[in-house]
Amino acid sequence: MKDVTDPIDRHLLDDWQRNFPVVRRPFAELASAAGTTEEDVLNRLADLRDSGTITRVGATCAPNTLSASTLAAVAAPEGRIEEVAAIINEDAGVNHSYEREDHWNLWFVATGPDRDAVNASLARISDRTGLRVLDLRLRQPFNIDLGFKMGSGDTPVMHSAPRAVDMSAIREGDKALMNILTKGMPLVPAPYAVIADQLGRTEADVLARVAALTEAGLLSRLGVIVRHRKLGWKSNAMVVWNVPEGRIIDAGTQLAALPGITLCYERRPVAGVWPYRLYCMIHAQSRADALAVLDKAKALPALTDVDHKVLFSTRCFRQTGAMIAKEKEAAE
Repeated sequence: MKDVTDPIDRHLLDDWQRNFPVVRRPFAELASAAGTTEEDVLNRLADLRDSGTITRVGATCAPNTLSASTLAAVAAPEGRIEEVAAIINEDAGVNHSYEREDHWNLWFVATGPDRDAVNASLARISDRTGLRVLDLRLRQPFNIDLGFKMGSGDTPVMHSAPRAVDMSAIREGDKALMNILTKGMPLVPAPYAVIADQLGRTEADVLARVAALTEAGLLSRLGVIVRHRKLGWKSNAMVVWNVPEGRIIDAGTQLAALPGITLCYERRPVAGVWPYRLYCMIHAQSRADALAVLDKAKALPALTDVDHKVLFSTRCFRQTGAMIAKEKEAAE
């Protein structure tokens, strides 16, 4: 992990990207594990957030469960990149946006409480920019958890594989709770109590629902959400593969298991424009390191001689939590 020399900061960043305690005083547990005080942990996390090293302490939601989302792209003319990026980022549902090296150069994730909200977001952006928006909907994940442990080597070490999701576990009020958690929990000694007050519920109820949502796989990760670029993983490439539909399972399974591949999923192609079905992300400390991982991917049996594109990220415009509920719904 680059530029983080303090052992307590390293502990907080490296050991608490998931499995954050679901107890009344969670930061006290982090403090006990780090050999420091609760106040010190809270101050350190606030400093890491303010410096841009982390985005928040919060949750990620399994895609298209409690909310809806899609990956989207536009081809902005060279002289309009900043203008179009600003329009994209003004839309409340956009939680990630990047410039990448391709004709389709601005990529973003649009989120919302349901598919209609996502469709409306894409339509607004298309209308305001005058540009076509590619809607690249998720079909199936092979590894979609960007939380990865940054060890001493040059390759990120993934935490876990995708989990099964139990949709029957959803209860009334879960969207509002998850909306707060994905935006980031308050950095106070008893954060679940503060969240409970915001929702007009009890702390015990909030703790029980967080545990239930985690058990059901709906809350896919709860912990410290880092900015990987800030920590040295600056050469990040999205690689798209034109894999025939009948070979997707083999290719996705092999690719997701390869060290250095930090995301892997199938998305819907766009006929006549974007034929690629299989996507992966490579997060590396240099372009050479990223390309070395790509060489190993191209050598996989299921990807031999498969047409592909490499889109390195050049700028990150936004990285925040997803919209799970509309503001009015979240406040009710």
